[in-house]
Amino acid sequence: MKPGNTFRDWLVEVLGDRIHNKNCEIRVFKLSHASHRICKYEFKEEKFSIIAKFFAIPTGMIKKYDSYGLMKKEYEDLKKARKIIDVPEPIAINKDFNCVLVSKYVPGKTLFWYLKHRKELKEKLELIADMLRKLHENTKTYYDKENEFSKFHYVLNHLKISRRMKKDYKRLLGKWWHSSLLDTKNGCMIHNDSTPVNFVFHKGRSFLLDFDLAARHGHFACDLGILCAELKYYFARKGSSQEADSYIHHFLKRYSKNEKGFHKITKVIPFYMAYGLLRIAMLKSDTSYRDYPLREAKNCLEAIEKI
Repeated sequence: MKPGNTFRDWLVEVLGDRIHNKNCEIRVFKLSHASHRICKYEFKEEKFSIIAKFFAIPTGMIKKYDSYGLMKKEYEDLKKARKIIDVPEPIAINKDFNCVLVSKYVPGKTLFWYLKHRKELKEKLELIADMLRKLHENTKTYYDKENEFSKFHYVLNHLKISRRMKKDYKRLLGKWWHSSLLDTKNGCMIHNDSTPVNFVFHKGRSFLLDFDLAARHGHFACDLGILCAELKYYFARKGSSQEADSYIHHFLKRYSKNEKGFHKITKVIPFYMAYGLLRIAMLKSDTSYRDYPLREAKNCLEAIEKI
């Protein structure tokens, strides 16, 4: 992109003193695996890059939504979270450019990279546990239990499974609803998409990316369960789901303040692991390995019948 391009010139304007040569060229890289168009913009010779998320250009399953509202929501959520933990700095939003959100690019390796290479995995999970606990403890608000279940039903309704299987899941969800296990005094801000690609490590710090699905009145265990489900699924695909168990135990122990807290988490985590596994089944519906998360999610939900 060269001077004269309207979007390029707007970027240079909002970045102000961060860009010294206002006439510099900008290299554009389209990133994949996202629900909206996301591009990285590198300012040549400036050693500065930004990420632009275009909410009005959907690339995921859902094509119709309030792109303007989502743009504003993520911008505000990033600003709120940034006061507590490390997240990409939100720089600007503009509805005239396909509802774009511009944030500072965070270099580094993702948790997925550490999973794949089996390097420092427990240490990285410790950093994540500390970060999530900090986010949850410093954003306490009221708890919206109904919304927690409605998002579970949303995933169920988008799963391509038999009516009988869906009915079975809903029966088990009813048992969870009527139990007191998921009742909690406070809700909090949750990321709600705590997958291995959304954690980046740079210079000893952990960053949490993509607040697209963040919610402000969720159950803290949601973020833990989604990540644990991802770990379980990853190791299952590599041949041994049981290998994930020691990492999950280590992660939950680190998040817990004490044995009482750990015991409480282990009671509720199956619910949110089931949610995470069904999300995986929904998003990876075209893969031959979809039966595993469906089966494992049912096993997790059945934990309520053993208490």
